[in-house]
Order: sequence, then structure tokens, then C-alpha cells
Amino acid sequence: MIRQLAALVVAVGLTVTVRAADTGFVDRTYKDSSGTEHKYVVFVPHDYKKGTPTPTILFLHGAGETKPKEGAKTKGTPKMPVEVGIGPEIKKREKTFPFLTIIPQAPRFGWGAGSDGGKLALAILDQAEKDYSVDKKRLYLTGLSMGAMGTWSLAMAMPDKWAAIVPICGRGDTKSADKIKDLPCWAFHGDADNAVPVAGSRDMIAAIKKAGGEPKYTEYPGVGHNSWDKAYATDELYEWMLKQSKK
Repeated sequence: MIRQLAALVVAVGLTVTVRAADTGFVDRTYKDSSGTEHKYVVFVPHDYKKGTPTPTILFLHGAGETKPKEGAKTKGTPKMPVEVGIGPEIKKREKTFPFLTIIPQAPRFGWGAGSDGGKLALAILDQAEKDYSVDKKRLYLTGLSMGAMGTWSLAMAMPDKWAAIVPICGRGDTKSADKIKDLPCWAFHGDADNAVPVAGSRDMIAAIKKAGGEPKYTEYPGVGHNSWDKAYATDELYEWMLKQSKK
């Protein structure tokens, strides 16, 4: 089914395909105003063509993949953001996955609008928009757990920036739901989640509907905190995202 997704991507203009070495998962570095370097990953579709607007996903990881504090003791080797959530699902579909996907790493807990993580994610997205042919009409925001909270927050802070959002097992500010009532949304959660109770998504979906929106919501019976593996494995999710475009 993912092969069919590529057919939904509208090609515009005559362009030159990048070298094979520049496609797939590419390690990048962003240097902030203080000179501090932040590593991130960009997945570049195998049929990417520079100059052709490419649908783009900004993925926000969960708390477990936050950058460890320098000198801090950790149990085992912490997983990198590309190893949890959307990254493994892209790898399964790598040759046909049509989205340019940006995967930053939070410097500390939180992706909320105004936080260091939120500002970094937007700065990295801005750099990616300069380096790649991002389709700004089809820019999607998604995240899991801490990243889902960041997704809700950044969506409410700048609802006109995104074509659609996909928050997974998170919670948001229900009082600000009216700000995103017109923003296409598909949320996911497991009803047995003990880390972020399912009420986090239920309440947000109810608040958006009350404000006049029509969000999609999938709840997995008996699934705990890790509802992201099932969500990101859903082919229909990517088909739905490609159909969402800003006017």
C-alpha cells in the first residue's frame, strides 16, 4: 500500500535527482547562536528531486530519547530518536516512503512552544527548509508521548504552519482547542496507558469537537504506553496525511 502513496505525491517542474548517497537516513548538524552543535537526522526519499516540493514530516521523540546530560550516568546505551517511533517504520518502507522526515533530538525534557526543545525543533525545521525542497503546503507535525505534548503545543502556537498533526499518547491544553479546530488531526492512544492516561487524548479530541472541529481518533484496547508502534505502522495514516494540504 505504501507504494501507492508515492503516486499521491504531485511532482512539479523539471528537476535533477540527488545522488544516491544523499538519500535515505542522513546525519545532519545544526549550530545554534551560541555555537553549540545539535545533531539530527533527515530521511530523504529515494526518489527525492531537488526543486520539487516534497511533503515533509517533523517528528518529535519521547522523553526516553532526550539528549543525556553531559556526565550523567545512564543504564545501558540510550536509544537515539531515529530508533523509536517513526524511524523504524520508515526503514521498513524506505524505498517507497515519500516524506522528507526531520528527526531532531531535544536538549532536555519538553518540546512545548517557547521551550528550548520547541525552539530547537523549529530552528532545525527552518534549516531543513533551506537545504531541501520542503512542500510548505504539506508540512506535517507528529510526536509520541513527550513529543505528542509538543505536537499539541506547537500546533496551538502556530496552527497555520501545519497541514496536519498526529499526536500519539499525549495530552494538551483543552482550553486552547479552538485554536486548532480547523487543523486536520489524527490522534492515537492505548486505553491501558499508565504513563500518560488515555484521558489525555480523549479530552483533547472532545474539546476540539466541542469547538467545532472534526478530528480523527484511534484508541487501542488493552495497549499500554507504546501505542506508537501500531500507529506508525498504519499505512492508512500516511495516505491520510498526503491528502491533507493547506490551501
